[in-house]
Amino acid sequence: MRRTLIAALLAAGFATPALAADDAVLAELKRLAARIEALEQQNKSLQQALASERLSDKDPEIVSRIKHLETQVDAVKGPATKLAEALDGVKVEGSITTVAQRVAGTGTAAGVDQSRTNYRGDLNVTMPVGSMGDNEGSFFTHLRFGQGTGVGLRSTYTSTPNTTAFQKASGADDSFAILAQAWYQLKMPLNYAGRKEDARDHVYLTVGKIDPFVFFDQNAAADDESAKFMNNAFVHNPLLDSGGDIGADRYGFQPGAILKYENSSEKGGEWALSVGAFSSGTGANFSGANRSSFVIAQAEMNTRFNHLPGTLRAYAWSNNRAQNYDGVQRRNTGWGASADQKVHENLTLFGRYGNHSQGFVRFDRALTVGGELEGTAWGRSADSMGLAFGSLRTSGDFRRDSLTVDGDGNGTADFGFQASGSEKQTELYYRVKVNGNIELSPNFQWIRNPGGNTTAPTVKVFGLRAKLGF
Repeated sequence: MRRTLIAALLAAGFATPALAADDAVLAELKRLAARIEALEQQNKSLQQALASERLSDKDPEIVSRIKHLETQVDAVKGPATKLAEALDGVKVEGSITTVAQRVAGTGTAAGVDQSRTNYRGDLNVTMPVGSMGDNEGSFFTHLRFGQGTGVGLRSTYTSTPNTTAFQKASGADDSFAILAQAWYQLKMPLNYAGRKEDARDHVYLTVGKIDPFVFFDQNAAADDESAKFMNNAFVHNPLLDSGGDIGADRYGFQPGAILKYENSSEKGGEWALSVGAFSSGTGANFSGANRSSFVIAQAEMNTRFNHLPGTLRAYAWSNNRAQNYDGVQRRNTGWGASADQKVHENLTLFGRYGNHSQGFVRFDRALTVGGELEGTAWGRSADSMGLAFGSLRTSGDFRRDSLTVDGDGNGTADFGFQASGSEKQTELYYRVKVNGNIELSPNFQWIRNPGGNTTAPTVKVFGLRAKLGF
């Protein structure tokens, strides 16, 4: 190209007789040609110097500056790249929930008006932990902290009107976090050709310290006390949680293992089978034998109603170390069902049923129903309102023994009344979405015939919940 340009300039200089005679113009053209040749030589030297990453004293000054700048950029980018690679796939979620409740003296254990506040914080971290062939592993960690046990009601079948209440056993002044959950899960694809992403059948193996309700008795409308219903009778199956058949530690967690098969070959008709084995009693808090005393199996399937999604779950359980109302450990068994169904674009209905088959329990039948309505109809689509009703039936054994039973052996009847009929619960809340991270929920609860005591006054609990999540 250089020779072509020089030739063109010379040709232009000699093409016109008038220019050929002009020595000054010819000299200028020659000077320009020499300048172009020098620039091309300099450019060639720069390219040769930049082709090497090594610093050299022979490099032009501008090349030395560029290489030095690249070295500084690489020094900064290296750790950042390693950090990004280390955090790839890591998911962090957290929330702080605060609840204030008030109940009249007729509904408290102390017989005086009571107002209580509490807070609870949860931090969840999920991270990939490598693969074995086409099988993918992940690790989940859940930290929980808080203070406040909530209001203390008179004897009821529901364990608490405030399931968010959390406080360490060491007392109210201890707000340090506990390791609530820590489990490993292996996801194994089945029946696929070529790419594992195309698999429609999977097996999941989960091992560690677990909240069993994450994997069993789930419900889209009633399983999150920090955002939906707070009365424990509506958060989980009352026979398992309020009744105590699950046998978890005082915070609701226990070591165990879960095996799950999931089939998603038909969109909208997905189904799964799960079985879990957990330590209960003293094994739940690692102070006793870790044998698998609580076993639960569940079948679940997705449903469609007018093209709207829902889920139906049925399960059965056995706990050979269950604590009964007379203070004796026995084998308790039962079965239950949990269903949620969207029946309108803005309305989801739910229901749970529990039936106790074996064991000395205070109530042996549980039925809870309700729904959640989104606020689209009144121009608040992010808000929602929930209403639920529950009935816990007094068991025949407890009806017979409630007046005199002394389970703690202190010589005084534990309950001192004749239980009969069913305890009835009602809960109403309205959740206001303040922004993408903050929610406020006024809450009102009624508990009639608390603990099966037909002579006891109705318990009324007023509350306000605030949640900050990220």
